[in-house]
Amino acid sequence: PRAGALLSPTVTPLSSLSFRMRQVNIVGTSPPSLPSRRIQTLQAPPDMAPANVTLRTASETSLWLRWMPLLEQEYNGNPDSVGYRIRYARADGRGQPALHVIRDRVEREFTLEDLEEWTEYRVQVQAFNAISSGPWSAPVLGRTRESVPSSGPSNVSAAATSSSSLLVRWGDIPEADCNGLLLGYKVLYKQKGSEAPAQLWLAEGNASRSAQLSGLAKYTLYELRVLAFTRMGDGVPSRPPVLERTLDDVPGPPVGLLFPEVRTTLVRLIWQPPAAPNGVILAYQVSHRLNTSAVTAAAVEVLEAGARQFTATGLQPEATYLFRVTAQTRKGWGEAAEALVVTTEKRARPQPPGKPLAQQEEVRARSVLLSWEPGSDGLSPVRYYTVQSRELPAGEWALHSAPASHNATAFVVDRLKPFTSYKFRVKATNDIGDSEYSEESESLTTLQAAPEEAPTILSITPHTTTSVLIRWQPPAEDTINGILLGFRLRYRELPHDGLRGFALRGHPGAGWAELTPVYAVHNLSEVSLTQYELDNLSKHRRYEIRMSVYNAVGEGPPSPPQEVFVGEAVPTAAPLNVAVQAATATQLDVTWEPPPVESQNGDIQGYKIHFWEERRQNESARVRTLFLPESGVKLKNLTGYTSYWVSVAAFNAAGDGPRSAPVKARTQQAAPSAPGSIRFSELTTTSVNVSWEPPALPNGVLEGYRLVYEPCSPVDGVSKIVTVDVKGNSPLWMKVKDLAEGVTYRFRIRARTFAYGPDVEANITTGPGEGAPGPPGEPFISRYGSAITIHWSSGDPGQGPITRYVIEARPSDEGLWDILIKDIPKEVTSYTFSMDILKQGVSYDFRVIAVNDYGYGTPSTPSPSVSAQKTNPFYEEWWFLVVIALVGLIFILLLVFVLIIRGQSKKYSKKSDSGNSSKAAALSHGEMVSLDEGSFPALELNNRRLSVKNSFCRKNGIYTRSPPRPSPGSLHYSDEDVTKYNDLIPAESSSLTEKPSEVSDSQGSDSEYEVEPGHQKAHSFVNHYISDPTYYNSWRRQQKGISRAQAYSYTESDSGEPDHTPLSNSTSTQQGSLFRPKASRTPTPQTPGNAPSSQPGTLYRPPSSLAPGSRAPIAGFSSFV
Repeated sequence: PRAGALLSPTVTPLSSLSFRMRQVNIVGTSPPSLPSRRIQTLQAPPDMAPANVTLRTASETSLWLRWMPLLEQEYNGNPDSVGYRIRYARADGRGQPALHVIRDRVEREFTLEDLEEWTEYRVQVQAFNAISSGPWSAPVLGRTRESVPSSGPSNVSAAATSSSSLLVRWGDIPEADCNGLLLGYKVLYKQKGSEAPAQLWLAEGNASRSAQLSGLAKYTLYELRVLAFTRMGDGVPSRPPVLERTLDDVPGPPVGLLFPEVRTTLVRLIWQPPAAPNGVILAYQVSHRLNTSAVTAAAVEVLEAGARQFTATGLQPEATYLFRVTAQTRKGWGEAAEALVVTTEKRARPQPPGKPLAQQEEVRARSVLLSWEPGSDGLSPVRYYTVQSRELPAGEWALHSAPASHNATAFVVDRLKPFTSYKFRVKATNDIGDSEYSEESESLTTLQAAPEEAPTILSITPHTTTSVLIRWQPPAEDTINGILLGFRLRYRELPHDGLRGFALRGHPGAGWAELTPVYAVHNLSEVSLTQYELDNLSKHRRYEIRMSVYNAVGEGPPSPPQEVFVGEAVPTAAPLNVAVQAATATQLDVTWEPPPVESQNGDIQGYKIHFWEERRQNESARVRTLFLPESGVKLKNLTGYTSYWVSVAAFNAAGDGPRSAPVKARTQQAAPSAPGSIRFSELTTTSVNVSWEPPALPNGVLEGYRLVYEPCSPVDGVSKIVTVDVKGNSPLWMKVKDLAEGVTYRFRIRARTFAYGPDVEANITTGPGEGAPGPPGEPFISRYGSAITIHWSSGDPGQGPITRYVIEARPSDEGLWDILIKDIPKEVTSYTFSMDILKQGVSYDFRVIAVNDYGYGTPSTPSPSVSAQKTNPFYEEWWFLVVIALVGLIFILLLVFVLIIRGQSKKYSKKSDSGNSSKAAALSHGEMVSLDEGSFPALELNNRRLSVKNSFCRKNGIYTRSPPRPSPGSLHYSDEDVTKYNDLIPAESSSLTEKPSEVSDSQGSDSEYEVEPGHQKAHSFVNHYISDPTYYNSWRRQQKGISRAQAYSYTESDSGEPDHTPLSNSTSTQQGSLFRPKASRTPTPQTPGNAPSSQPGTLYRPPSSLAPGSRAPIAGFSSFV
């Protein structure tokens, strides 16, 4: 009760706490005190080691280590500093322990690589943080998988025991290189220099140390190597190969006996050394005799070892002799080679052999027995036969390497492919040459053989807790050697690692089959399979699996064994209903449901959340591991306004299950990152072009940029800070013009979404820089029209040649200099440009700057001010308007004068016609007749060229008949009269249209007159007015006032009607015709009875010249054709 302090032993490191106190006496407990201020405990090393540490065999040189990571409350420190340390070493104590550090606090597995084959290891895991390390986990043991021996036996030796056998001995393989239980040894041997593959001699049992090789070639040098093998396969052969020769023996027969020269009493024989000399050839023996049944003595000749020919003389003509050649070694004379020869000079090439045949029972998988009938030898015995074979369907003819004997009629063709079709042919060879090839044999198919290769097992993975899924690739089709019938699956349970080690120590000479159960066999008859689920296996056991293929003949070799641990299977289904929601600009909330229970294959230990940016999957892919079987996680520290794909997979003790289909979501907007680097260009003494790159992480929709620049030190005592806002859709550059010469400026740019992000900064010093050109000469300005030409002289080029010139301009009212023209060639000293690029009405100053590789130079002295006001065109000048007004006034006066003169002329014409007009009465509306439209085509065809200045149309558009004329039939007109009066009509009148005003004038001058039907004129006044000069002049003047008549005018003739016939619209026949020009002729009407009522009027005459009864011209006719 008197304590003033209390130590709390149960506080968690790195936790935030507050405390309250209570007092207790015999009566009871007091109320709690006020809470203390919140404190945070210090960090401490982890208290616990990772749990559930397991070690599994991964391969011959690797182990797979897994553990359960610490929970977050077990870190006892900053989570970012938490990691794991792995310690592993050989269980037998050899070698030094190794350490591996993993700095990811959520990592749960690791593969130990580069281990020794078939070696047991002891592994431990501990957690650590920034303070220190926690305790080590309990050690776990694991053994790497068996492998093939990594070296051959030592001390390999060989000794010849006979001419066809060798004894090979070898020593042990180093224990570290055995890599498993040795099942035996194999001796590889072949003749030195031969390209054929090495042959194998098997010595079973790991205690074997020697082998007796037999059936070898005599007196032949062999290369020998020895290797050991385990159940995983053959190891590395011993090196270097051992060379040993078998003992010598009597030689084989010489080969290649030929008689290139044969006479009736002489022959010459040649040969080659034996194919199997079986030792060193010491001599040759040649004998010959007549080939008869009677016993005759043979002539024998012994030749030296280098002899290759022999000539026999004194022979009988046309006789057959038998020659024998024998070779000799130190072991004695060998087998003789025999050859027949006929002493004649009539030799020829042999005839082709017969067609090769093969019985079906003589056909094997890799060989065929061929037989044939020999052809004629051409009086020269056949020395050998050559056999060729061709693989069907598209193979080439191939020569069999071994020739057939001269006396053979059958031959075994070997080294063929199983289950393959062939054709064969044969030719014979004698001393003269080769025969033609025989006829091709029938197609033969070799028999099937057992497959040569095994399937390749691609993977074996646990599928459930009692099954595994095997995937494989079939062997190549040409190695099946027949028709594939199926796959054969062999599997067996392997003993525990500890038992296996005990068995090896207890039975060092035992074979592997004695220590393991026999294989269980499962046949798969479906040849298209590439995977199979092997089930009904025992839990928590290791299995060895092999595969082979089989056909009708047998089974092929098995594949190398593969091991798998059964009892732990990964989930077979992905989590369900994965959903992703954007929480903030840097966080996504992911939720899901567990996989179906039947697909979990055990307890779900956690989930792996795979997520990546949509546009950068390879660079941004990450995995978040959740070790508790929860149904949601928050993905933090993401990039703002970025689309992510999220996929979730469940895992258990066996591993990861399949991933769910990716779900897409986008984080919310955030402030952007800093823009890219700032670049400066076109730097002059007062301006610079500033450009920048967009931010690498916009984190939203960019609304713009803010550019701030200021001098690093005050200019004239003033430090001006300028801020410019640039819209988001504007170009990423800006021209800054208000700089001071030789001053260093600081530029800062930052981007903006809904908020500004960090800025990027850069400094630049205005020109001119060191090595830049000096100022050009003062510019001289010349102006021509709207063009301005600037002249200058070159200045100091600086430390490099001038590359171009730049012209700057500014308004004369102390505006800012700006580049007007750039990239002017260095060769020119003047430049012309249009004033259109300048603002009108403003005066400008100009200066020139030279540029070289060091930058912009010092500008020239500014030019005198030049106004950009353009000269007005002449049509905008005041005097041009005055001239136009005067010209218009003159035209108006002329027009008034013409109208006055024309009016007076019309008035005079009306006075002269007033007497004639008073007697005429207007036609009634019922007396008006229409012009027959059907006469138009005839008018056009018959009188196309006529032109007249008259009209039938009144102003109101009503067509009328001309009044009847008195006694038209009694008048006769001559051509002279017609020509005379036609001259009064202007010949050029050919207009087809007529203005209304002109029609009105015509009506006023050419009035029409009609008389009553019963009225007859007692007196004709035509001749009277024709001869009257007053009327003639009036008519002439009248014609000038009439506009041009239509090219086509129409009249109607009443010459055939009596004067007293009343006019009627229903009985009158209208017919118009084209008027002819004044030079044309027209028939003269004779009598009224001779002219029909439809006779067209063919000539225009003045009213005064018309005969009685003729129609007067109708005035006012307008073009309606």
